[in-house]
Amino acid sequence: MIRINLLPYRAARKRENIKRQITLYVLCVILLLSGMFYFYMTLTHDLSALKSREGEIRADLATLQKTIKRINELDKKTKELKTKLDVIRDLENSKTGPVLLLAEISNAVPKDKLWLNSFGESGGILTLTGTAMDNETVALFMVNLKAQEHIQTVDLSSARLRNLPEHRLRVSDFALKCKTYAFKEPEKSKKAKKKKRK
Repeated sequence: MIRINLLPYRAARKRENIKRQITLYVLCVILLLSGMFYFYMTLTHDLSALKSREGEIRADLATLQKTIKRINELDKKTKELKTKLDVIRDLENSKTGPVLLLAEISNAVPKDKLWLNSFGESGGILTLTGTAMDNETVALFMVNLKAQEHIQTVDLSSARLRNLPEHRLRVSDFALKCKTYAFKEPEKSKKAKKKKRK
């Protein structure tokens, strides 16, 4: 009977299986390492791109902060200029306003029928006292004053007839109160008007 020794064949097959498994294991390790290396490189690239973007954003932020600082300085200067312009405008109004007001009062006086005895202005309220030939002349004077640009309202404070026996005349003494261009309503009354409107 012939005997065949299969042990070397089995050993060779076993060695081949081991080689195949080792090769497969090495290939898996190489594949895993390649994947990890690729992932690492991708992350490194993304990180460097993000750092670069962060640097650009920081540079932009620094530029914007300088711009904001400049805008704030310009705002401050603009407010100062507005304040100065308002002061100049008020000074011009204060300088030319009284002269114009006197001219308007002079134009409103009916000639040879009315005489002003006194006038004064305080806080935008003009007080006039005088004598007229009659009440109609006082009314005409009030109408003329209302038509003037720098006078807002005209109110009759008092009017009374007076006899001048030496001249055989009856004249009318009067007192007027007018609101002028310089009149400013107190803050409390402005707030009260706003509340009424609501």
